Amino acid sequence: MQKVPMAVTAFGEAQLDAKFVQNLQSLSYDVPNVQLEDVGTAPGYANFTIRGLGINSTIPSIDPTVGVFTDGIYLGINAGVVLDNFDLEGIEVLRGPQGLLFGRNVTGGAVVVRTTRPSFDFGAKAKLSIETGLKKTVSGTVTGPIVDDVLAAKLAVYYSDDNGWFRNRFDNRSFGKSHDLIIRPALSLKGGDRFRMDLRYEHGDVESDGAPVQSHALFPRDSFRFSINFPGFYDAKWDQAIVETNIDVGLGEGVFTNIAGYRKFRSSAGADIDGTPQSFFHAFFEIDQDQLSDELRYAGRFGDVELTTGLYYFSQDLRYAELRNLLGGARIVSGGGTQDQTTWGIFASTDWHFTDTLTLNLGARYSWERKAVRVSALRANGCNLDTLICATNFADAAKWRGFTPKIGLQWKPDDDTQIYGLYTRGFRSGGYNLRNTDPAVPPGPFNQETQDSFELGAKKQFGRHRINLAAFYNRMKDLQREINLPGPLGVSQVIRNTADATIKGVEAEGQFFLLSNLVISGQLGYVNGQYRNVQFDLSGDGVINDVDRALKLPRLSPWTYGVGLTYDQQLGELGTATARVSFTHRDKAAFTDNNVGFLQGADMLDASLTLATDNKHWRFSIYGRNLLNEVTIGGDTPLPAAFGGTGASLSPLNRGRVIGGEVAISF
Repeated sequence: MQKVPMAVTAFGEAQLDAKFVQNLQSLSYDVPNVQLEDVGTAPGYANFTIRGLGINSTIPSIDPTVGVFTDGIYLGINAGVVLDNFDLEGIEVLRGPQGLLFGRNVTGGAVVVRTTRPSFDFGAKAKLSIETGLKKTVSGTVTGPIVDDVLAAKLAVYYSDDNGWFRNRFDNRSFGKSHDLIIRPALSLKGGDRFRMDLRYEHGDVESDGAPVQSHALFPRDSFRFSINFPGFYDAKWDQAIVETNIDVGLGEGVFTNIAGYRKFRSSAGADIDGTPQSFFHAFFEIDQDQLSDELRYAGRFGDVELTTGLYYFSQDLRYAELRNLLGGARIVSGGGTQDQTTWGIFASTDWHFTDTLTLNLGARYSWERKAVRVSALRANGCNLDTLICATNFADAAKWRGFTPKIGLQWKPDDDTQIYGLYTRGFRSGGYNLRNTDPAVPPGPFNQETQDSFELGAKKQFGRHRINLAAFYNRMKDLQREINLPGPLGVSQVIRNTADATIKGVEAEGQFFLLSNLVISGQLGYVNGQYRNVQFDLSGDGVINDVDRALKLPRLSPWTYGVGLTYDQQLGELGTATARVSFTHRDKAAFTDNNVGFLQGADMLDASLTLATDNKHWRFSIYGRNLLNEVTIGGDTPLPAAFGGTGASLSPLNRGRVIGGEVAISF
């Protein structure tokens, strides 16, 4: 990644093991200007933010600002993303718009997840862990050849049993119970050095309690106390299949790659939205999603020019329904709808090495997208949650087109140094709101969002040390926002193009060896955002004025920073002991567009101690996350006073201090 002319943070398999990463949220504080958060209303909903661009909703028809790509396929909805993961080869976090080479366009950035491929050498590994909850986890992977140098296979299995970290004061019972099962078989077929096909399949099944919702009308923000009379539930199942084919046809020292993927996701959830011991606002959600995608690309070199070009196709069928039980059954409303979506893209990127030290980066992508919806506004008998059949009162279809160019210049005075500058455009298509809370307000379409991004950066490797710097300036046009306000149905949610905005900031990451066995790493990020050309009454005072323009962008934390130490010590025949400690900080950020709801800042202290035997077969670890027991929340949506009193809010809690132990074996 030191050679890539863009801001990117990469974690390899060994780093992920050392950090005891269980899901993407585990890395939420480890990358500057990045938040990889679960909104918490129901488990697994990614509300990721990069450089101040993110969403704050569980509406599945919203295109995320930060795209998540698993083994080359784009995940089409934000549900089912922040769930336990394992068997990982690497995770990369790319900051800034990815409007060229990554599947569908995104304006904030991309999180790229890669699972391991089958190996043509036999190998096996297993992990067993237990941590406060109590949460017990076991996973194992076995891989090896079926036919030498022709066919290899892999089977990876993960299971966790969580008794629940929280305690519900309503009945004094443990809360947060969960059972997770993931199965990943895979095959790899080789035809000499010029052909390889990898077939991956994954099945997942999660059953858990609902959200630990805290109402700030009853409990302070600095506590883990909550009391709800409805524990809720979350049941999710998914199946996905990915076929990646790489063929070297001898054209320009290049390779043709085709990645075909299919994913089916279904979830049912229930939550105590009011966060009180009374039945003011209980909600139920159903999602049924199917997606199919294919990306064909060629990457090769012709003299001084490196070329990557290709075609992309994505389609998605989405069905969604929700039911709100209000004021103890005094009013029950339901709504939702369907969305059929098709995306096409064509792209090309070239790197012209016109001197030994200078490279010109040129690229462009054209995207076409169509969405067709049938929507039922929330009302009596709007949808049947068992069948996902809705009484439609709105039907529409719209198309969007986007051209996203890129131009950059890269200077490499030596093999360990680069300075780069780039301009690129990001594109996020328009769409519709399947959670239409007001029949008088059409659910769309809202317009597409675009971003013009300028970035300057430098990367330097000197010996085992390295430092990376980046500065960016982004201009957003027609910013898409999910406006959350108290309303007669508990929460009113509309999606609008609210404003233009500018976002600018700086980032730094470094790693330095103080001794041969003592390394310090650090990261620093600063971001500042301002509204321009406000088109919507963000403050809710009835007028568009300087009050709206002075508001802070949601989920934008001005400062993020952290430092970590890792120390290795040989212990004779016992093996090698490794001690790690890290401290990270994130500033307070607004959650709602009117800035009434907010996410408090946090300081995270993590530590671990590991003993690895000399033959590397065994590894014994103890670890702690959030050792300061900081209270953080996934969201902070204000509710009407009738739904819990003054200060009523939907504020799902994240876990506090976690202490665990792990035993791993590999051979």
